[in-house]
Amino acid sequence: MRTSLVLLSARLLDPASGGFLPQTALAVVDGRIAALGDDQTIRELADAATTVIDLKGAVVTPGLVDGHLHPVTGAELTHSLDLSGCTDLPSVRAALAAEVERLAPGAWLHAWGLDPNAFGDRPVGSAVLAPVLDGVPALLQLFDAHSMLASPRALELAGVDGPRTFAQAAEVVCDAAGRPTGLLLEDAACELVERAAPQPTRAERRERLAAALRAMAANGLTGGHAMDAGGDSLALYAELDEAGDLPLRLRVAPWCQPGVDQDGLDALVELQGRSGKLWRVDGVKLFMDGTIDNGTAWLERPDCHGESTHAFWPDPAHYTQVIGQLHRAGVPTATHAIGDAAVRHALDSVEQATSTATATATPTVPTTIPVRHRIEHIETVPDEMLHRFAELGVIASMQPTHCCDFTRADHTDNWSRRLGEERADRAWRCRDLWDAGATVVLGSDWPIAPYPPLGVMAGARHRRPTRDLGQPPHNPGQALTALEALRAMTVNPAFAAGEEQLAGRIAVGHRADLTVLAADPLATPATELAEVPVLLTLLDGRPTHRADRLG
Repeated sequence: MRTSLVLLSARLLDPASGGFLPQTALAVVDGRIAALGDDQTIRELADAATTVIDLKGAVVTPGLVDGHLHPVTGAELTHSLDLSGCTDLPSVRAALAAEVERLAPGAWLHAWGLDPNAFGDRPVGSAVLAPVLDGVPALLQLFDAHSMLASPRALELAGVDGPRTFAQAAEVVCDAAGRPTGLLLEDAACELVERAAPQPTRAERRERLAAALRAMAANGLTGGHAMDAGGDSLALYAELDEAGDLPLRLRVAPWCQPGVDQDGLDALVELQGRSGKLWRVDGVKLFMDGTIDNGTAWLERPDCHGESTHAFWPDPAHYTQVIGQLHRAGVPTATHAIGDAAVRHALDSVEQATSTATATATPTVPTTIPVRHRIEHIETVPDEMLHRFAELGVIASMQPTHCCDFTRADHTDNWSRRLGEERADRAWRCRDLWDAGATVVLGSDWPIAPYPPLGVMAGARHRRPTRDLGQPPHNPGQALTALEALRAMTVNPAFAAGEEQLAGRIAVGHRADLTVLAADPLATPATELAEVPVLLTLLDGRPTHRADRLG
């Protein structure tokens, strides 16, 4: 077959091998790395139709993969007002007031990224944002995307005037008189008001998604593990893929909600393997709890407000049964588990599923890649849980920039105050999990935190607030090394997806999903890594981003 692409004068960094390869060039045939060698040898493989790029010493890594993101919901959410830079109530009010001035009469105000730390010691509620939002229907998504503030006018239009009962852990927070405060916890409560707001057209949603994915490719991402598939998400991926406009390789895990019946489970199993060229459904996403910041995590001891005491599944035993059934069907699972009790229950459920499957396995069944289950977030865990990840083969999927940007080294932030010193000291134990033998995968959880992968890797190394790198790190003993951080966004996501023979390495036969950087990510200081230019991003050897400086 014809050589489609040749890269010359490159520094080939293969994290699986521990460093740079001796070769300086590679050739791509039919989307795969077909040859590695010196410049002269590889140049001879090109013909008149081959794209030849002289990288002039730039560094080539396996394509960077975000281990946890939400492309469709993120593209829609981040189209609205960004409040993530507001650190106190005056700055929140000022941003909202400016947005109100731009709104047409009667239009809804949408915002995202609101940090509960901006409220200081006050309860999170819409009253403190009056009179800015008086008469304005507004929905303000808190940074965790598990809660939002609705203005009085929004609640009125949605017909929400008191508490509601839900089949899962969700709440319309009310005051002592039973009046909603505006705070809505978890999806079921948020959706009560969201559905009253005008919705974007499908064409608008598709273009916003395409723009977000193009920006991800420009930042060096070649793939992502998408942790939702609601509504028409799969159809949008399929349309972009068929049009040649999908610049990331996406592995999609649709949600499995509490109360799912057998028909619902059967539908999720049936959905597995649905795919296009660059996307496929492979796995199921479940929630064991909510978040620490809004008091909906599941902790082994209550937080300082007496909250975070219950699982997201009203019947945790049903979750265990679901994990067992999905495991027997060969479906990998990814469980959102933030609190220590949630993580423990998820591990226990995987252990029960795998031990039962082993006990009932038929010896004559041919061996395949094992079902690789994951736990997402893992924000606080005690020592005795660490070794279980490796023992059970459970992937530890973590988002270090959450620690960097939403907590503080002195534990004065909302997350740390809720947990107390002992549990706050166990924040995002990337180092301990790695040392215990777990496969650690890094991601952003975009739109919760920014998606640029160099920033994610940098945060795993420096553990400092992104906006002020001069601040002290939160628990620096949990930092990863430069090589480990790179592995956690290349080699390890490939392993988590069961694709270690296809992806995550610079090796002959592997996909030509590659990221080209202007500097060595292993030698660049952690506090400077996020600013390293991405020169070229390749998917199947096809450029999805090319910097002007490459010509």
